Amino acid sequence: MDTTRDRILSAAEELFAARGLDAVSLREINRAAGAGSAVAVQYHFADRAGVVRGIVDKHRPAIDTARHAELDRLEADGGFDLRDMAGALVRPLATKLADADGGPEYLQIHAQLQNQHRLGAFEPAHAASSDSLQRWRAMVEPLLDPFAVSLHRRFAAIRFSAVELGQRAASAPHTDDRLFVQQLVDLTTSLLATPVSDEVRRLYDERPSGATTRSRT
Repeated sequence: MDTTRDRILSAAEELFAARGLDAVSLREINRAAGAGSAVAVQYHFADRAGVVRGIVDKHRPAIDTARHAELDRLEADGGFDLRDMAGALVRPLATKLADADGGPEYLQIHAQLQNQHRLGAFEPAHAASSDSLQRWRAMVEPLLDPFAVSLHRRFAAIRFSAVELGQRAASAPHTDDRLFVQQLVDLTTSLLATPVSDEVRRLYDERPSGATTRSRT
C-alpha cells in the first residue's frame, strides 16, 4: 500500500541522496511526497532525524539478516579468513544496488552517515541485539594484527566499503554489479590485511600522551 508515510520516505531518499542530508528542508520533502497536509512529515516523523531514522529502519533489517546469514555460514564452516570476512561486510550491503525500492538512494545516504560518523545516532533501540556489524567486528578482530585493531582498521574497512558502494549507487543503473562488488571485496580484504608499517608504529608511539586516533573501531 502506497501510504503517505511511504511516499515521504521515498521522497526523502531521493532528495537526501541527490543533495545531502543537511541541504533538504522538511517542506521540500513534504512537497515532493505530494502530501495533502503541510505538516505531514512532522506528523509521521517529528523532525529530520526521524525521517533519516525511518529510512535506516526501512533498509537495515534486510542487510542485517543477509549479513547474519553469511556469518552463520562462516561459523558453521569454520576456518574463515579475512577475505571471507570482507565478503560478509560488503555483499549484504551491496544487495541494495539492485533494490528498486530506494536501495541505491539508501546506499548514498548510508555513505554520508558513515563518512560523517553519524550513523550511530539513527540506530534503533534494539540495534545491540540485531546489529550484524557488531558481530562482524567481533569475528574479524582475532584475524587482525592487534596493532591494526588499535588503529581502527575495522572502521576504516566499514567506511571505505560504504563510500565505494555509495558512489556506485550514485552512478546507477548498471547492467551488472558483480565485477564491482568482487573488486570491492578484494580491496577491502587488502585494507584489512595490509601489515602495519614500522613507520606507522613509530609515529603512533611518538604521539603526545593522551592523543587518540580520529576513527573508531
